[in-house]
Amino acid sequence: MAGVSEDADDGGGLRRALGPLHLITLGIGAIIGAGIFVLTGHAAAGYAGPGVVISFAIAGLGCLFAGLCYSEYAAMIPVAGSAYTYTYATLGRFMAWIIGWNLVLEYLAASSTVAVGWSGYFTNFLAGFGLHVPAALAAAPIAGSSLGAMSLTGAWFNLPAMAAVLLVSVFLITGVKMSANFNNVMVAIKVTIVLAVILFGFAYIVPANHTPFIPPNTGEMGHFGWTGIFRATGVIFFSYIGFDAVSVAAQEAKNPQRDIPIGILGSLFICTLLYMLMSYVLTGIAPYQTLNVAHPVSQAVEAHATTRWMAPFVNIGAIVGLASVMLVFLLAQSRVFYAMSRDGLIPPAFREIHPRFATPWKGNIITGIICAIMAGVLPLDVLGELVSIGTLAAFCIVCAGVLVLRVRLPNQPRPFRTPLVWVTAPLGIVMCLFMMIFLPLDTWLRLAAWTAIGLCIYFLYSVRHSSPQHSSALQ
Repeated sequence: MAGVSEDADDGGGLRRALGPLHLITLGIGAIIGAGIFVLTGHAAAGYAGPGVVISFAIAGLGCLFAGLCYSEYAAMIPVAGSAYTYTYATLGRFMAWIIGWNLVLEYLAASSTVAVGWSGYFTNFLAGFGLHVPAALAAAPIAGSSLGAMSLTGAWFNLPAMAAVLLVSVFLITGVKMSANFNNVMVAIKVTIVLAVILFGFAYIVPANHTPFIPPNTGEMGHFGWTGIFRATGVIFFSYIGFDAVSVAAQEAKNPQRDIPIGILGSLFICTLLYMLMSYVLTGIAPYQTLNVAHPVSQAVEAHATTRWMAPFVNIGAIVGLASVMLVFLLAQSRVFYAMSRDGLIPPAFREIHPRFATPWKGNIITGIICAIMAGVLPLDVLGELVSIGTLAAFCIVCAGVLVLRVRLPNQPRPFRTPLVWVTAPLGIVMCLFMMIFLPLDTWLRLAAWTAIGLCIYFLYSVRHSSPQHSSALQ
């Protein structure tokens, strides 16, 4: 996903230049984004209260198991397309289509979620200078994640979110490249802002805001209490999907057997700790009920006169950080489309390269338009849950694929081997399924509808046009 660049070598032979520190930095840069700046407040206000701290710990553990399975795949099959390509090479065309179609949902919804968060911080930043975006142009026209409880907000569409997606898409078409130095600067800005909020905010925590730490259940499953914590785990799981940037870089690691687990474990541990501390501070300095906004971090620091000075810096950090994450997700989406089109599963337009910019420009245009529409009209909670359920389904297939490959090709060279694979992979599947179970029924219905659309495309188009070029990739 996040680690694929537009000029990646599909065939291997990559220079091994990345050490453990590079990989940890890469992972942190991809993980720190919409989760910590946006979904923290949403999950606390809607599901778990201050107990969202526990939700982040559970989600981080589930990601660890999936990440170790990803690493084995990435080291063996270093080509564009991420989990889609891994699955094609091991489980065949049909399962590859299922996971590829889920990745399309994941990236579209993830990019849209990040764009909505970016819009919240951008409009809040402008408001600090007395520039106010009209409410009708800064919010989704519908609210609520339940199909039966959705209502009109009176807004037209979220214009800043749509503009951000389209602008990033233009950059991708013209061939913007994200260098390692640029990534390091983004990581430094984001982590500095996060650490500043944590360190300064601790002194202003109001103990009453953490009482009760796990608010009592409202009588509906998933709304506070322990079921709320579990539901929040599924929602905020989206926060961690950037760890794939580490696994995709397996072929560029100096010593993959050592460096990949260090990169994954290091970035997941650091980011989980930052998520837990940030959610603890946010729910401590502001009542969790007030955090269900697109800019919860700046909302929280503005709750105290003594921390209000941090709001502009928080907004700047979020604007810069979320823009970089949006670019990575949209870039990854185009690569998944490119890989699927290369295999004949979707029309050839998605693999058509621009003669001047050398980018899959038609795929970028289509992705950008769809993503912009989603960001403009769908509420944050719907987008976040769509990302999580699509990602969790994909991770289940990845964990299962590693086990299948161990049986089918036990002697295949593996630069990195998942430790205790017959324990790690099943635990990854169980934890992902567990988190999926607690997502709302409406989210499952949306996934079912998306899958039905995908199956129609598969049987009407993909079966007749697919190429078997990956079927023997590991033979």
